[in-house]
Amino acid sequence: MKKALAIGFGLWLWMPLSNAADAAKTLDGYTPASSRAERDWETKFRAIPSPENQREYMRRLTAHPHHVGSPYDKTNAEWLLAQFKQWGFDAHIENFEVLFPTPKEEKLELLAPRRFEAKLAEPPIAIDPTSSQSGEQLPAYNAYSIDGDVTGPLVYVNYGNPDDYEELARYGISVKGAIVIARYGHGWRGIKPKVAAEHGAIGCIIYSDPLDDGYGGGDVYPQGASRPPSGIQRGSVMDTDYPGDPLTPGVASLPGAKRLSLQEAKTITKIPVLPISYADAQPFLSALEGRVVPRSWRGGLPLTYHFGPGPAKAHLLMKSNWDQKTLYDVIARMPGSERPDEWILRGNHHDAWVNGAEDPVSGLVALLEEARAFGELAKQGWKPKRTIVYCAWDGEEPGLLGSTEWVEAHEDDLLRHAVAYFNSDTNDRGFFGADGSHTLEKFLNSVARDVTDPEKNISVWERSRFYEMEHASSPEKSDEVRKREDLHIGALGDGSDYTAFIHHLGIASADIGFGGETYGGVYHSIYDDFYWYTHFGDPDFLYERADSQVIGTAVMRMADAELLPFDFTDFAETVKTFVTNVQDLLKSQQEEIRERDRELEEGVFSANSDPKYPLQPPPALAVPPYFNFAPLENSLDALTRSAARYAKAIDAAQASGMNLAPAVLARVNDLLMHSGPALTDPAGLPGRPWFKNQIYAPGAYTGYESKPLPGVLEAMDRKKWAEAESQIPRAAAALDRETKIIDAASAALEQALKH
Repeated sequence: MKKALAIGFGLWLWMPLSNAADAAKTLDGYTPASSRAERDWETKFRAIPSPENQREYMRRLTAHPHHVGSPYDKTNAEWLLAQFKQWGFDAHIENFEVLFPTPKEEKLELLAPRRFEAKLAEPPIAIDPTSSQSGEQLPAYNAYSIDGDVTGPLVYVNYGNPDDYEELARYGISVKGAIVIARYGHGWRGIKPKVAAEHGAIGCIIYSDPLDDGYGGGDVYPQGASRPPSGIQRGSVMDTDYPGDPLTPGVASLPGAKRLSLQEAKTITKIPVLPISYADAQPFLSALEGRVVPRSWRGGLPLTYHFGPGPAKAHLLMKSNWDQKTLYDVIARMPGSERPDEWILRGNHHDAWVNGAEDPVSGLVALLEEARAFGELAKQGWKPKRTIVYCAWDGEEPGLLGSTEWVEAHEDDLLRHAVAYFNSDTNDRGFFGADGSHTLEKFLNSVARDVTDPEKNISVWERSRFYEMEHASSPEKSDEVRKREDLHIGALGDGSDYTAFIHHLGIASADIGFGGETYGGVYHSIYDDFYWYTHFGDPDFLYERADSQVIGTAVMRMADAELLPFDFTDFAETVKTFVTNVQDLLKSQQEEIRERDRELEEGVFSANSDPKYPLQPPPALAVPPYFNFAPLENSLDALTRSAARYAKAIDAAQASGMNLAPAVLARVNDLLMHSGPALTDPAGLPGRPWFKNQIYAPGAYTGYESKPLPGVLEAMDRKKWAEAESQIPRAAAALDRETKIIDAASAALEQALKH
């Protein structure tokens, strides 16, 4: 669905330890003896994943298009099921019936000042054998676009984000009654028709501009990796109120489930939408006249970019078959030998828009070699202490359907048993990256230190550290990267199958993969296939193997720890950054609005406006009031103290050799498992009750991008100042619940260590 995994860990930091010192160090949550045994098993595990196997898995899985509802989607699921069973897992397929529209009729025409009909199709390339499977391919379209047949003037809206419409207003341009054309990028595609409809547009065209996604990034396919002129990005435009089946928000799409009507479904667009290539976009953009757009709005096509409207007039037709389709989630379990009721979950989706080599099979083949390796270790006598659950999700591309419906179906069990969820999606050559719950930050650092980069012969962690140092925004930031013990991970937004786990239930989650050296892309097109990936993605499958080594090590290490290796000091530090950022944002908004209103009174904008090419002054705005951040600051202080107390208790437990009674371990592990769900509120976020996590959420108008402290930030974005301030106590209460759990865990450890 997405993919926007950060390169590296985000803003990362380090204090050096030699590989030998790392290997000798007792793992967090382990006794010295169990740590040595664990490291031995992990070394055996990391030797097993095979690039050759991963190549053959990819060849088999991408042999035909396998979108939701296709014959090969079901065939792949059945093949995956057989592999898991062969490797010793207790595996089954879970089915859900979901709404998945597919195109019945689509058309896009330029009617004036000249006629042109968009091809809306991608031609096969002779050297690429699967690109010619046109009879099995879904047409290029945006899923969950409402049906519509509209004609109107055309207006170019840049990326189609809210700030672009503020710019249009200054130019005196309205999109009311118009069809807008927006370029992909700088935000999730579903935001573009959403914002267009809010401003009165009647239709939306989304195109891939070559500056962002084409020859601006390098040679185009098949000479290079970048999107060719006729390449089209398919994708869902489902709104972000909730993921999953649009007709069953909050409940699983099983027989007997109450379903909304199409008219009641909030996540279906309000206007029809179509995606097109930059070859098809050029005639439409060339036909626009009116004011020339500002420099930041200009793309890479050989034309002068104009706003319109006029004289360009367009006709857009979109009609879908609004059918129910069957999902095939493949669920495979390896039962825990000591703590079977504690689950470590690992997932990657198997459905694709077309053949889907990079998205998602590059992540799926890493998952498969992890599972095979665990099967091999089991034959040698290893058994995980906790239950491991491997998940190959269906329906991720249309809107996280398979994972969301499964989580909603098993919500009670997950809240009782789930420890953590580890996700992957796309994977390419390059640098290790991770986003996730910050209670996992230290743990992910420890894992990354133990895996060797296949091309540089240093740890993947150290290579990411060097990347962050080189790309830091200032010398001071570079020095931070040099000095801090742990590398920061990013916060999770939306766009892949971790969403239901962390944002709905609060379960600690991480999204992990490699990237940064595969320049260009053919994302969501017919060219994302085996030929492209084996020439440009990761031709030698070296980083596929590294992905298996990293995530498999994380799964194994979490599954086998006596005491779950969660940490709260990095979490508290990160939340402090979130709070500081919100406070700084409020201050900057106050200062900017005061200054702008003062300049309006002084006539600055009217004086500076070119009379031949006038700009409207920006609107006067009310200055945001001061907020009472005291509840959040007090809760953060308490959280920070509790995190330090827990760290001290853990250090003492480690120093004692983790000599703790089983009942103490069980008590503390149970508390740690519930530390993530403690961040949720049953009422959810304002206007988006499905999203219950009060610390992490994707933005309603950003999609993939995370909005930490979402209740506050989302209201600030909408300039709803009273609502923003009302969310501060709710976020504080979430931190208070977390603090209570941490204190209880600390007290249990402290009491046990006294005896």
